[in-house]
Amino acid sequence: MSTTTQVTEKSIIPLYDGMNKIPGGAMVIPLILGSIVGTFFPEFLGLGSFTSALFKSSAGPLIALLIFATGMQITVRSSGPVLAHTGIVLLFKTLIPAALVTALGLFVGNDGILGISLLAMLTVVANSNGGIWLAFTGKYGDYRDQGAYVASAVNDGPFFVLLFLGASGLADIPLSLMLAAVIPLLIGMVIGNLDPKWTNLMKPTGAIVIPFFAFALGSGINLNSIVTGGATGIILGIIASLFTGFLVFIGYKTILRRGNQSGIGFAAGTTAGNAIITPEIVAQADPSFAPFVQTATAQIAAAVLVSAILAPLLAAWVLKRQGGLNNGEI
Repeated sequence: MSTTTQVTEKSIIPLYDGMNKIPGGAMVIPLILGSIVGTFFPEFLGLGSFTSALFKSSAGPLIALLIFATGMQITVRSSGPVLAHTGIVLLFKTLIPAALVTALGLFVGNDGILGISLLAMLTVVANSNGGIWLAFTGKYGDYRDQGAYVASAVNDGPFFVLLFLGASGLADIPLSLMLAAVIPLLIGMVIGNLDPKWTNLMKPTGAIVIPFFAFALGSGINLNSIVTGGATGIILGIIASLFTGFLVFIGYKTILRRGNQSGIGFAAGTTAGNAIITPEIVAQADPSFAPFVQTATAQIAAAVLVSAILAPLLAAWVLKRQGGLNNGEI
């Protein structure tokens, strides 16, 4: 007769536990580390082979893998609630804020206010960071929240910015790209419903891949751009994160009726790293925006980093205050 004893090794330095003491730490800390490496040691990221593949170029494939794994957790019975949550996040994070910013632009023009152009404001509110949403909801939410990442797939890229700017004939709707963004989720849903063993196999995916794709995303954020964006970019990031996160919180509370878990909505108040390239794309579609590109890009870069830190911290704080944490203490 033999017995198996599970031995828990003590960490020399509790890196993992320390990271997880910060809300969204599995995403935020690697993101910051990646931005530091990308700014001061870019030659490391350019070594090539597996080093560059993992630390610089892995964000897209790893996020796609996480989306695929998320799809496996969505059964036929759960698809309705997932679509409802997706609609709320998209409506309150992107559509309503973008409409309000566009209305402001009708009064103040493309120059915007306080040195923040309409292009910068619209880009920040019309886009969201699906990676942070998946990281946060994977720890504090459930399948409905995780599946709502689809909102980030829909608002990804410059589509809504072009749409709300009303550039007639210039807003080429990339339906094929939007479809490509959700295909991994759909395939995951099919496989997960056909074989629950695959669903169980893929459950730990988030915990494995999130720190790696977060680092890769951060490597594309140059801290010099944050400095160039200065106070205006930081202010833009804070206001946009608080405002859009609060709107999603209201949607969670009043429409979805999530009660003490409504604070999850604040985690939607982010801007994805790929929003940094939106001003250039918009300027190519409408050259009248070219004078705003450089400043807007720097401000958006600052807003990306600020929102990546602020949104999960605020969401966890609200959850804790309302007694909605379901995964341990912060």
